[in-house]
Amino acid sequence: MDIHVDADEAWERLRASRWNPPGRAGSGSRRKTYAAALEQSEQMFRAAAVVGPATRPLQVFYGLSQAGRAIAAAAVTLKGEDWRLVSHGIKTTGFDRSFPDIEIRTDAPGTQGSFVRVSEVLDSPVWERDPVRLEDVWDLLPPTLSYPLTARDRLTPLYTDEEYVGDHEHPLLSVPVCDIPDRVIDAGTREALAAFLTSYPAVAQNESYVTAGPHLGPEAPPAYSRYHHGGGELQVNWEMPQGPATAAERQAHLRAMTRGYAGSRYFLPVLAPMKQELHPLMAWWAVLYAVSMLARYQPAAWGTLISVDNSQHAVPIERLLERAINHLPVLIADTIDEVST
Repeated sequence: MDIHVDADEAWERLRASRWNPPGRAGSGSRRKTYAAALEQSEQMFRAAAVVGPATRPLQVFYGLSQAGRAIAAAAVTLKGEDWRLVSHGIKTTGFDRSFPDIEIRTDAPGTQGSFVRVSEVLDSPVWERDPVRLEDVWDLLPPTLSYPLTARDRLTPLYTDEEYVGDHEHPLLSVPVCDIPDRVIDAGTREALAAFLTSYPAVAQNESYVTAGPHLGPEAPPAYSRYHHGGGELQVNWEMPQGPATAAERQAHLRAMTRGYAGSRYFLPVLAPMKQELHPLMAWWAVLYAVSMLARYQPAAWGTLISVDNSQHAVPIERLLERAINHLPVLIADTIDEVST
């Protein structure tokens, strides 16, 4: 699906918040940091928009990093001096490997690195010794659905539409789960779907789904709706814990199972060694940190990667960085709303 965002409107929201900062950023050092960090963030993103991919990762990443300081300043769950961020809190290794195989690790839980502290505010996981591959985190970003790095099986966000919740009282929450990959649909079996959904615990806990040939009973295969461009969707049902529930209650249940992204909702996979799904803002953070470090410390290798004449990854990287400039202001504004209430 196309993701429609308005970066200029998001910057307006953020600028308008600075005269009366939200959450705990209303006074003192937190207020000053909130305003200054957002000013730096916006200037970084504006600068990124007028340069090419050779240096764009640096401006975009540091724009996001400074926005992280505003997020921490506003966060109501951070008290005392816990809002102050020290160091990156994330690291990359394996620049001698292929681009998809670059490794990403984080600092330990409870430390003050930016990535760790903002992750804790957003109830998003960190990991230490066991690395996560860049490609695996790349695939967690909704705008990369059309830009895979390799041909391997992917675990990507599964879009769902809140409008399908309906406005009547019902004991089931029923919504379409979208962007199921062709490999699962082509297999066509309940077993293939169940194996795929092991990485999506919230979807796997369903009560039922629409099946083909109801006369086949409990073994009837899933009834997918295919897309002409590849992949498809499946109508899935969950039992409401309290029985019959209003539309608002069912929508709240759906929101508890999904993550928001620019006004849409997604079921996200849980990557090993993580224990829960990565917040979309932190997935962006991890990917942009990795590419910014590569661009900064391995400029020759980065120059080869972004050459459309020499690299299969050049166009996906270009598209990723373009969407970072457009999408991240919206995610930053939404995240500040999330942490400050």
